Amino acid sequence: MAGSFHLLPLTQWFHLHSHTLMPKKKMKKIFVLDTSVLLYDYEAVKNFEDNDVAIPITVLEELDTFKKGNSVTNLHAREFIRYLDSISDANMLQEWIPIGGRKNGKLKVISNGGDHLDANKVFGSKKNDHEILNAALRLRAENPDVRVILVSKDINLRLKARALNLEGQDYETVQVKNIDQLYKGKTELILEDPSLIAKLYEKGKLEPEELMEETPPSNHYYILKSHGSSALGWYNSNSGFIENIEIKNIYGIHPRNAEQHFAMHALMNPNVLLTTITGSAGTGKTLLALAGALEQRSNFKQIYLARPIVPLSNRDIGYLPGDANAKIDPYMQPLWDNLSFIKNQFKETSKQYKKIDEMVQTDKLRIVPLAYIRGRSLSNVIFIVDEAQNLTPHEIKTIITRAGEKTKIVFTGDIFQIDTPYLDAQSNGLSYLVDRMHSSPLYAHINLEKGERSALANTASQLL
Repeated sequence: MAGSFHLLPLTQWFHLHSHTLMPKKKMKKIFVLDTSVLLYDYEAVKNFEDNDVAIPITVLEELDTFKKGNSVTNLHAREFIRYLDSISDANMLQEWIPIGGRKNGKLKVISNGGDHLDANKVFGSKKNDHEILNAALRLRAENPDVRVILVSKDINLRLKARALNLEGQDYETVQVKNIDQLYKGKTELILEDPSLIAKLYEKGKLEPEELMEETPPSNHYYILKSHGSSALGWYNSNSGFIENIEIKNIYGIHPRNAEQHFAMHALMNPNVLLTTITGSAGTGKTLLALAGALEQRSNFKQIYLARPIVPLSNRDIGYLPGDANAKIDPYMQPLWDNLSFIKNQFKETSKQYKKIDEMVQTDKLRIVPLAYIRGRSLSNVIFIVDEAQNLTPHEIKTIITRAGEKTKIVFTGDIFQIDTPYLDAQSNGLSYLVDRMHSSPLYAHINLEKGERSALANTASQLL
């Protein structure tokens, strides 16, 4: 009859709908790691929770070629090989070995090929990358009930994996999740009461509660505006006040916008031992860092300037002619260019001009490769690292942990201009540092937004 219905017995209803009520069993995963992941983070195998991790035998062969040398990738290759040796008390090609740790899964070295699908034939060439794909495909064929995922920092390898209907993912453990929300170091506040700006100029400070409800981060900067008047301030966590920033000319360089004033203030603040300055080309990052270091030269025994050496066309600098200094000189030329610009703010007969030449000649100011500091303790120096976006998080940590007493470290770079193949805006060491350190009272950060190189450079940046 229309509109009638039947009531099912409760036991029968549960029988019919039990599949929707019962929680779904978590599908087991096996993560297959590419060489690029282990060169980026040699402890990566420990970061996949209780899932199993597989290492293709081709990856071990590639790691073997990286184990000699002084770069961080060489270090990571050696560290992972040592770790694998410490846990491998069985046949790694036959058995899964516990990774170690209560929440970790197991690890196995897997052989290449054996599946009906051959990546070498699909892509028309025999490469190590294709052997790694074949190893993952074979593992998937042998474990049809398991979700097999290839993890690689190499975007091209991930694309090839997906072309073979194999799931490919980036290694995201040591990564900034929301790069668009990365800490900028400054806030612009529009005030209804213009007397607050007058008070800041008169007394030199304001209570944070007069401007906001929450407590600001240490060394955070503010642009205050109200009815045609403005002021620059920063939160001093030691005093608990937002204090006024005075405009200064530092070693011939005059900051041209609010963010440059903030950067110069952070560089000159003796209580800030770690500073990062980010921004696109032409915003003045390196120039400000150098000027700040020269202005404070009497406070430090030496000034070190360095930048990562990114080989041209992935070729090592060994192919360049000349001795060690001649080989690294082309990579360090931008630092010399900025130093020359500062010198040219003064007459050749001036004390400031001559002082820079004297500092270079007496080794008080040194431009060095980053490998120079490995294993050293740097005390009573100011150390500027340019193009820091080309460093991994581990390299950034290595540099900072070299700092001894009375040492100040400055990192500059553009997190969107990466020159190394396995880093991006989210995974590079500079972004990671800004994301992790911005609450420390020893740290200050500012992002420069306005280009100041020239009107032509600014126009090209906007229109091209």
